[in-house]
Amino acid sequence: MSEFTPGEVSKLRELLEIEEIRKVRLLYSHLMDSHRIDELADLFTPDGVCVFGPYGRWEGRETIRANFWDVEGGGHDTYRAIHNTCDHWVELTGPDSAVGRAYLIDVVTDRPPADHPLVVLGVYDEDYVKVDGAWKIAECRLQFIWPERNTSDGYPGPFPPTYQAVDSQQ
Repeated sequence: MSEFTPGEVSKLRELLEIEEIRKVRLLYSHLMDSHRIDELADLFTPDGVCVFGPYGRWEGRETIRANFWDVEGGGHDTYRAIHNTCDHWVELTGPDSAVGRAYLIDVVTDRPPADHPLVVLGVYDEDYVKVDGAWKIAECRLQFIWPERNTSDGYPGPFPPTYQAVDSQQ
């Protein structure tokens, strides 16, 4: 078997970073749905930002923590809702920065079977930074698409952004 080329090694490094970022996005949903809010807040940088349409703009990890506790009902009823995220596209923008976009399909589990479980369809746009070797969410913007459209100015904008791919060997 032949050795990896320098270009293949670079691509493998990039894929490893992207996979670490995807794990953060997936963990976000798992922690939210299981009401492990303190751990969820720790996925953000200390100065992290959430922009959640009708829920407002939350600035700073401690505000994010407090507001998730308020919105999620104080941590009761784990898996009352399931935040399905899919089609997560990640682009590295620098050695310690990246952007991502993922779709949200939010369903509730506490309704009778005859009732419609779908709550919201949305799009997460996120900025990630690597802090002390770990990827964190610097900014999370949730664009509400359905049942009522509530999106940020300029949404959807270009995605992936128009820039050159990052060389992981830098």
